[in-house]
This record gives sequence, structure tokens and C-alpha cells, in this order.
Amino acid sequence: MGVDIRREGLRTASRGGKGREVVARCGLATRGVLYVLVGVIAVRVAFGDGGQEADRRGALQELAARPFGGFLVWAVGLGLVCMMLWRLSEAVFGSAGPDGGKATKRLASAARTVFYGVVAFSVLSFAAGSGAGRSSDEQSRDVTRKAMELPGGPWWVGAVGVAIAVAGVVIAVQAARRKFRKRLAMTGVSQGVRKAVEFLGVAGGIARGAVFATAGVFLVYAAVRYDPAQAKGMDDTLRAFSQTPAGPWLLVAVGVGLMLFGVFSWAMAAWRRV
Repeated sequence: MGVDIRREGLRTASRGGKGREVVARCGLATRGVLYVLVGVIAVRVAFGDGGQEADRRGALQELAARPFGGFLVWAVGLGLVCMMLWRLSEAVFGSAGPDGGKATKRLASAARTVFYGVVAFSVLSFAAGSGAGRSSDEQSRDVTRKAMELPGGPWWVGAVGVAIAVAGVVIAVQAARRKFRKRLAMTGVSQGVRKAVEFLGVAGGIARGAVFATAGVFLVYAAVRYDPAQAKGMDDTLRAFSQTPAGPWLLVAVGVGLMLFGVFSWAMAAWRRV
């Protein structure tokens, strides 16, 4: 009887592991869709088509305008729910790998759970017809203004900005050092495919890190100036790249990089250890 109980426990764990794998891969694939769309819009903006926001709302509007657009938006919302559930499972049970149970990793997964929960709610609200919602720039300015009204508000805003900027640098450096390779299970995959995935991870990760770091710098600047209007969401952050001496070509490079990160997310959906 004890053997039967152990076997049943193993079968239950196996089913739980399979379910976790499914939601993780669905979530990663969905993340890839959003990054590809935001990257495409960013490139359009660089070439003078500035009518759409290069952020999540712009990506959803792009999807909604396509055939079966309503279905696609709902699918993205559900995919983000999967992403949230996967991160929640990591926070509760630990992530894949020998050090997946560390408190710092669990805490990071908990923070990602909250983030993806908020994002999933906004996307599902959009799908349900609650309106286009606010752009990332409006949300960023609004949250910054409210935070600055708190005791010591500018210091808190500045600290968050520094944390976001540092996170962006870490993302870029880890991508450049190919840290993502230890999370991939590509046994039996050809060397050419491996090199292609590494290229996607490096180029896409650096572009993603650059966007995070730049957004963090703008938030620090908003805190120093005590001006919430200086805080920028994804759209304004991307547009700022076109205002550098490199002109629109830097925005093109970043936009292409975000598209590559989206494709890399699809590769992660196929081969990531979860």
C-alpha cells in the first residue's frame, strides 16, 4: 500500500510538472508576440509613422485590427495569465535548476507574478471591451506623480529609477555573457540552430536591457527635477532613442533588437528548462 501511495504521489508530481511546463511555454510564446509587435511599431516610428504607441497598448491595437483580432487579443491575455501562473509556481515551489529554491529567486519570481498579473488584467480588460486604456507613458507619469506626493516621494522614485536602470544594465550584461544558455535544454539540436538562438538572445537581450536602463534614467531625472512629466513609459523611452545624435537609426536598431528578443522568447518557449 505504501508503494501505491508513493507511485500516486509521483504521478501527481508528474502531472503538476507537465502543467507547469505548458503554462510556462504558453507564457513565453505570448511574451514573444508582444515584443515582436512593439519592435515592429518602433521601427515604423523611426521611419516617420508615429501614429501608434510603441508599447503594449499599441501592440494590442495592432492585433485587434487584424482578422480574428478579438480572438488574438484574448489569446494574448490568457497567455499572460499563463506567464503569471508559471512565475507564481516558481515563487512557491522554486524555479528549475540547482539554486532555484533560493529566497532571492523566489522573491524575484513573486515580483514577476505581480507584474504579469497586472499586465494580464489590463490586456483582458482591453479584450473585454473596456476601452483602449491608457498608454504606458500616461501610466508612468500618473504613478510617478502619486509616488512623489508621498513622504520622501522623490527619494522613493529615484531609488526605483536606479533599480530599473541597474536591472537594465544587468539584463544587457547577462545577455552579452550568454547567461541564458544554462536555462536552455537543446540536446540534439544542430550547432547552427544553437548559434542562431545565441545570437537572438544576445542581440535581443542587449536591446531589452537598453530600454529598461533608459527608462530608469528618465525616472531618476524626474525625481531630481521633481517633475513627473519627465518619467517615460515604453513609447516615450523608445522615441527618445531617435532624438540622439544617431537619429532614427538608433531607434531602428533597438526596435529590431526587440523583435529579435521576441523571436528569442519563442525559442525559449521551445527549449527553456522549466
